[in-house]
Amino acid sequence: MNFSQYTTKKIEEIFDIFKTGEKGLLDKEAEQRLIKYGFNEIKTKETTLLDVFLRQFKSPFVYLLIIATLIAFVVGEELDALVIAGFILINVFLGFFQEARAERAILILKKYFPSRTRVLRNGEEKTIEKKLLVPGDIVLLEQGNIAPADIMVFRAENLLVDESVLTGESVPVSKITQPLKEQTKEIFEAKNIIFAGTSIISGEVEGIAIATGKETVMGEVTRLVSTISRESIYEKNLLKFSRLILRLVVITIVFVFLANLIIKGTENILEFSVFCIALIVSIIPEALPLVAVISLSNGALKLAKEKVVARRLSAVEDLGNIEVLCSDKTGTLTEGKMILEKVFSVNREKCLLYALLSSSYMEEEIESSLNPFDSAVFQQVDGGAKASLNKFKIISEIPFSPERSRNSVLIKSQEGKNVLIVKGAPETILKLSSKFEDSQTLEQIKKQIEEEGKKGKRILAVAHKEFNKKDYAKDDEKNLTFLGYFSFRDPLKPTAKKSIQLAEKLGVEVKIVTGDSKEVSGYVAKEIGLIKNPQEVVLGEEMENLSDEEFMKICEKFSVFARISPRIKYRIVESLGKKYEIGFLGEGVNDAPALKISNLAIAVESAADVSREVSDMILLEKDLNVIVNGINQGRNVFSNINKYIKTTLASNFGNFISIAVISLMIPFLPMLPIQILLVNLLSDFPLIAVASDKVDAEELSKPKYYQLNRVIILIVSLGLISTIFDFIFFAIFRKVEPALLQTLWYVESILTEIMLIFSLRTAHFFAKTRRPGFPLVIAAVMTIFVTVVLPFTYFGDEIFHFVRPDIHSLLIVLFLILAYFVLSEIAKLIYFHYRMPGGKHKTKYA
Repeated sequence: MNFSQYTTKKIEEIFDIFKTGEKGLLDKEAEQRLIKYGFNEIKTKETTLLDVFLRQFKSPFVYLLIIATLIAFVVGEELDALVIAGFILINVFLGFFQEARAERAILILKKYFPSRTRVLRNGEEKTIEKKLLVPGDIVLLEQGNIAPADIMVFRAENLLVDESVLTGESVPVSKITQPLKEQTKEIFEAKNIIFAGTSIISGEVEGIAIATGKETVMGEVTRLVSTISRESIYEKNLLKFSRLILRLVVITIVFVFLANLIIKGTENILEFSVFCIALIVSIIPEALPLVAVISLSNGALKLAKEKVVARRLSAVEDLGNIEVLCSDKTGTLTEGKMILEKVFSVNREKCLLYALLSSSYMEEEIESSLNPFDSAVFQQVDGGAKASLNKFKIISEIPFSPERSRNSVLIKSQEGKNVLIVKGAPETILKLSSKFEDSQTLEQIKKQIEEEGKKGKRILAVAHKEFNKKDYAKDDEKNLTFLGYFSFRDPLKPTAKKSIQLAEKLGVEVKIVTGDSKEVSGYVAKEIGLIKNPQEVVLGEEMENLSDEEFMKICEKFSVFARISPRIKYRIVESLGKKYEIGFLGEGVNDAPALKISNLAIAVESAADVSREVSDMILLEKDLNVIVNGINQGRNVFSNINKYIKTTLASNFGNFISIAVISLMIPFLPMLPIQILLVNLLSDFPLIAVASDKVDAEELSKPKYYQLNRVIILIVSLGLISTIFDFIFFAIFRKVEPALLQTLWYVESILTEIMLIFSLRTAHFFAKTRRPGFPLVIAAVMTIFVTVVLPFTYFGDEIFHFVRPDIHSLLIVLFLILAYFVLSEIAKLIYFHYRMPGGKHKTKYA
């Protein structure tokens, strides 16, 4: 919908374009237009619950788990098969629950459209269903109505409109009936158009519908929301990981199987086939979903205590991955309400009283007023002044309008005196004033007002004069006595500065994206320490026609963006999202597209329904500090899941390759299929406990250094070390009986993986870091005990075909495990020393 083309046209031109007039359309013409334009409603492609359910299976990782389940049944391991199937159900259920709720966002958006509306048809007023409204209809709105379409205003009285649902700003705006001098594409500059979904706070309005349904600005928001498919950071990393495993497993197993046929022929092909199947099971990290669920659930519970509710578990990890956090300022960094900070007048009480009288409200109406400036003034007036309002009677008034930049009211006191009060923009009031109640000069007052503006304050001025006529006109608003002016501010939250400082320590770049003015935005950003110069602010109109490359440079360079429309907001998040992991904090309908395209969508509890529905997290307290603190918790979760992945990759791949290769060199299997499955099961037990482990402090400030693509060299190196020690083990025990070799290899495989857990849980020397979590220690001790004792039991002999190893052989195995741990620890320390010298982290897009 290109509303800008209508902003500069006179109402007569609009009537001509839509072939209508002040009396409205004829019923017959409206019916024909309904056929042409369709119903005034939003229609999107509906996604069924079955579609959402089937979508959960479109992952190589799920395919591997399904194959592992079938394989476990084939080899007779029904318990393993049931456990793996349970992991699949957990993944599918969580994904289905998350996506099913997100799909409701489109339906929720429709609630912003009223069901019925008043129009002029055949020259008469009538009420019709909202969906029957067509372009060219004359629409009548009053206080409390929600605009059913985009409407060009041609009559208005005391009109104030709440556009926060689109712009995010809570300060009401007034509308004009005159065309603009220049076209504008920005919602907050289209002063002669009321947009669908916005609310009429006060007054009455008559206008012509210029766009309905999907052609409205609200329709464009809906279209963006419905066409965006967001994949979480967690899901993307898991998909890459599962694809890597899938490719490696398939290539290796095919090679080993063919090599076995060439070397050994087909004599034991069935036994070797079962062995290969067991190898596949051993390398699939089937405990990853469980580790993830435990880590994410613990993280979600801790976040809930911090007033952050995760709507999907994987969002907890995504929170830790955030590199750039985009947020509005109103209500997030500021309190989101106007406070009268100072009254600049020699007669403060008179100035406050006249400000209330010029509001054209009685006392009880002021208290419930949605006008934040009137409410702020009312809060500063004492009880005596409030009671004195009843002593005055309003004779007539001229409402505020942008072209006048003021409103005026003629009042009569109990003494019978008439007083004309004019309130509005200070520059306008000063031009109309010829006298001043204090001794200050015009230049001094102008300088004071300019200084207040630089501090991000909003200013309203008041002037008056005695007036003997019973009525007045606009021309009478002159030769006024300047009474004073008010300075309003939206106060910073006490936690605002702390939030920015903590974000910097965490390596998170905060960007303010707001619909507010450049002056106010710049002042707030400077006060909280986000920028040094309040002029370092980019306006939305300056970004409008930039190329993608120029747009991206601006997004990266600046931290504050003012007068931003929903379309530019969406583009900012989309551009930054191409290079960085983006978190977006929003609340209005206008934020819904940007929320859905971000990597992590965060909405406040009071947000519009559609914004809450597309969000991944809900803030119970509207405060940036809450979400920045939550990033700490998210990075704990991220780190622990990564520990499992790194350990599994380094250990499983090393053993996988050595067992596969050695199986080609000896006339028997180096480990029986059931023994491989047992190793897989026992080694996962302590790995699951990693979910609750403690995390090094530096991992909280540089999460990217611990992503798989950054530590792949370390993983490969440790895998090679594991393979080398397996070959050393084989060289030592190659001549012993097969059952003893298999038993000793079983012991060595599990104990080396446990040692690797305690090495890879930190980038430091293992003994000089935070103590491991209690669950991890207990799980490791229990696993070591079962591993060593099992071969000496009847159960181990009969079920797993172990033999009792002699002490001499066990000591050799323990020596190899110790040597393996020492060499792995040295390799790890060398890697982190050269890959991350000094452990320093770049706070700007590290």
